Amino acid sequence: MNLIGNWSYPTAVRFGAGRIAELPEACLAAGMKKPLLVTDKGLASLPITAQALDLIEAAGLGRGLFSDVDPNPSDANVAEGLKAYREGGYDGVIAFGGGSGLDLGKVIAFMAGQVRPLWDFEDVGDWWTRADPAGIHPIVAVPTTAGTGSEVGRASVITNSETHEKKIIFHPKMLPAVVICDPELTVGMPKFITAGTGLDAFAHCVEAYSSPHYHPMSQGIALEGMRLVKEYLPRAYADGSDIEARAHMMSAAAMGATAFQKGLGAIHALSHPIGAVHHTHHGTTNAVCMPEVLRFNADAIAARFDMAAAYLGIEGGFAGFQAYVDGLNASMGIPKTLTELGVADPDLDALVDAALRDPSTGGNPVEMTAANTRALFEALL
Repeated sequence: MNLIGNWSYPTAVRFGAGRIAELPEACLAAGMKKPLLVTDKGLASLPITAQALDLIEAAGLGRGLFSDVDPNPSDANVAEGLKAYREGGYDGVIAFGGGSGLDLGKVIAFMAGQVRPLWDFEDVGDWWTRADPAGIHPIVAVPTTAGTGSEVGRASVITNSETHEKKIIFHPKMLPAVVICDPELTVGMPKFITAGTGLDAFAHCVEAYSSPHYHPMSQGIALEGMRLVKEYLPRAYADGSDIEARAHMMSAAAMGATAFQKGLGAIHALSHPIGAVHHTHHGTTNAVCMPEVLRFNADAIAARFDMAAAYLGIEGGFAGFQAYVDGLNASMGIPKTLTELGVADPDLDALVDAALRDPSTGGNPVEMTAANTRALFEALL
């Protein structure tokens, strides 16, 4: 199968093995002459990052690198990145990596020409209109994992280092101008990252499909995204060099992020505060939360998942789908509880409060209250 193509979200996506070679051309197409490559600490010293820097340097675009990015990027990371960006005289960002590098890179480009503080642009009401669009610098996104789909998103998740809350920063112009999806960049992912990021993409599709909001296009994308994960995540997990499986998982990641325009829900509402306070891996936390949230939402979503299960080739309707999720998690070593994930002595009152204030809460098909959200956390522990 020829897994090479170009398409638009409206961001321009260049998809296929080996297309990282087009990075300089993508930067020029986005209007950059001196980009800053933003990635995380773990990726900064790896060959794929050196390859990207070599490519832009050879094209006369410099060799700018910022990698002071935490696994759950924070406002402190944003401040340091902006300082490096402005002092270096950069004119655009290459957001490179998994969700942390992509999210931070996008926010640095967004904030490059703003005069208001970061939290003035939280995804609340029409706060995004406070931004000066002319102050948003261009972004080229290069994912190196297959999970968050941040490369095709108009928002980033940033942790408030004082309150330990994850906040969503949103603006339509945060959508990258060009995306390079090269599955060869994901071949070196270790198994636990392959599992956690892949299940993050799955959670996006599951929650979008569960959301009560009306968006039939996202509904269809979510369903096919689930199918791709079902077919290809086990293959990518078993053999990291399976380039076909890696390519389909990159598609599933982008599809999940596109689909959740319809909404997210309790999985993310719970995992965001857990990750912010206890520093757990986001996708893995979603995977831990998913079975319990499926039970929580059962009455509202069983009928639609009866249909989904038939499309996915899962027998037994919604109950069969639940059993499939349990088995998928177990096959990849996902902990069954938050305690097993490393969450110790949680402040349940604070977690419940944060979950109910998370924007994802509004997309859950069952109304979340203080009582039932606390019960969810207790069941997960």
